[in-house]
Amino acid sequence: MRRLLAILIPGLLLLTACGGSPSPEPTSQSAGETAKLDSVKVTDNGDKKAPGVDFAKPLEVAEATVKVVAEGGGDRVKAGQTISVSFIALDGKDGKALGDSYDTEPEAIELNDEFKAQDAVLYNAFVGTKVGSQLGYAVPSQAQTGEASKETRLFILKVTSVKDSAKVLDKPEGETVTPPAGLPTVKVNDKGIPEISVEGVSAPTQLIAQDLIKGSGPAVTASNTLTVNYVGVNLVGGVKFDSSFDRGQPASFPLTGVIKGWTQGLAGKTVGSRVLLVIPKDLAYGEAGQGEAKGDLVFVVDILGAK
Repeated sequence: MRRLLAILIPGLLLLTACGGSPSPEPTSQSAGETAKLDSVKVTDNGDKKAPGVDFAKPLEVAEATVKVVAEGGGDRVKAGQTISVSFIALDGKDGKALGDSYDTEPEAIELNDEFKAQDAVLYNAFVGTKVGSQLGYAVPSQAQTGEASKETRLFILKVTSVKDSAKVLDKPEGETVTPPAGLPTVKVNDKGIPEISVEGVSAPTQLIAQDLIKGSGPAVTASNTLTVNYVGVNLVGGVKFDSSFDRGQPASFPLTGVIKGWTQGLAGKTVGSRVLLVIPKDLAYGEAGQGEAKGDLVFVVDILGAK
């Protein structure tokens, strides 16, 4: 859904991200030229098939416009929760379908401050609506291209489910584990930041993923987006090449979008864990390396959250 919506509405980024302060709002808030959506009729075909949509044509709006066009019967959505959304996009001029997401899993959207800053109109419409509701969202093309035009696209967004957002930890939480001999050693400095020593450590023949703290949270899967703190050093020389601790904030990324040593080493670990990764170069950046990261690499990764 993200990929298709990014094409259809270039500026609209539906990202799952940590943060935000839950503050319930009672009802979905409409916005824009809502009377122009009064003619929209939706035939619900379930969660796996795009709905039928009819409306008076041509549909033209001069500003982003949203309202609930078919109310569901589920729980009301609260700020700070995560919803699942499916959609169909239509040409406002003739009603032609431009694409839909019903052949894939619904997109998870966390209703936090970051999403609100990206699109306050959609945020205020989602918060307070009921699960099962269909929202009509009409967008003028000038909002998409920056050029004046009367062309409008209509999105029908279905809220298929809601759940409380996963908690993101401030630091590892769990049982301390004593690693076997022969691995890089890790000490925590007076600022609580792990420091890695590689003295006397041999080059790895395979990936090593050793818990230093065994978290008590849910297990990570390869399809998760993780929130982590980490520090990385080269095995040869022990030179630090990257650290989220130095930047002062955790990093978030899909586990499928990082080096193989991370994807393979962190899948199956639990939230709250601190993990020592010793990664052969063929599971990192290869012979060429990347920037200052060269050859076999060593990381300490704190898994603070997974979605």
